[in-house]
Amino acid sequence: MAPFMVVFAAMLVVPLGYAAYLSLFREQLIGGTSFVGLENYVRALSDAAFLSGVARVGLFLLIQVPLMLGVALLFALLLDSGLLYFQRFVRLTVFLPYAVPSVVATLMWGYLYGPDFGPFAQIADALSLPGPRFLSSDWMLGSIMNIVTWEFVGYNMIIMFAALRAVPAELYEAARVDGAGELRIAWSVKVPAIRAALLLTLIFSIIGSFQLFNEPQLLSILAPAVIDSAYTPNLYAYNLAFTSQNINYSAAVAFLLAVVIAVVSYVAQLSSQRRERNA
Repeated sequence: MAPFMVVFAAMLVVPLGYAAYLSLFREQLIGGTSFVGLENYVRALSDAAFLSGVARVGLFLLIQVPLMLGVALLFALLLDSGLLYFQRFVRLTVFLPYAVPSVVATLMWGYLYGPDFGPFAQIADALSLPGPRFLSSDWMLGSIMNIVTWEFVGYNMIIMFAALRAVPAELYEAARVDGAGELRIAWSVKVPAIRAALLLTLIFSIIGSFQLFNEPQLLSILAPAVIDSAYTPNLYAYNLAFTSQNINYSAAVAFLLAVVIAVVSYVAQLSSQRRERNA
């Protein structure tokens, strides 16, 4: 285990420790770098830009994650049921978007969303209809949700499908003997049997939601008036560090974001365990 521990310490523990150290200081034009303790964290907790980004990502999480996991679960159940034709083709087709890098996927969808050159806008113009405003302030969050859902439905589907294949067939046979139909088996037998896989995909999705970066960063080129430098907390921390050169405050924002992720993930895990005990 020594090689792994060395790499783990050098690539994760040391950078995190150094970032925590930086977050306790503030660099000033006059006086240089000074120790400020938790002042950067207190400032972040009252920072409207940071809090609005967290709220926006929270809304993203509440809408996009259940929709994405629901679609992934539906595909996994359909594939496991054997009712679909060309199962390998369907499985590959649904999973294929995950193999597309997020930068490429965002560029592709940005072209489709384009208000002037995008195919949707051109079709609307040909029909003398108002073009869809995918990149407007009202639609932007939904447009990003669509991109992320398209990217990760297949990934979550594979995890759920693998879990379903590990469920003993005797459970299904016993349910059929008791008169349960396929829908009842799916809801009352299959879904509870893969509860651990569902929780795993939920935790991964929560982490991914709060780490949202590539999609808003690239779409900000097309809609700079809609996506500002603090559209998401991760984007805000990046711009603080590499645009504003405020490394110390950026480190504090990043650590607070990590705390938010840990708390939300723990609450999701705790609620799942309580439901399992009550079931």
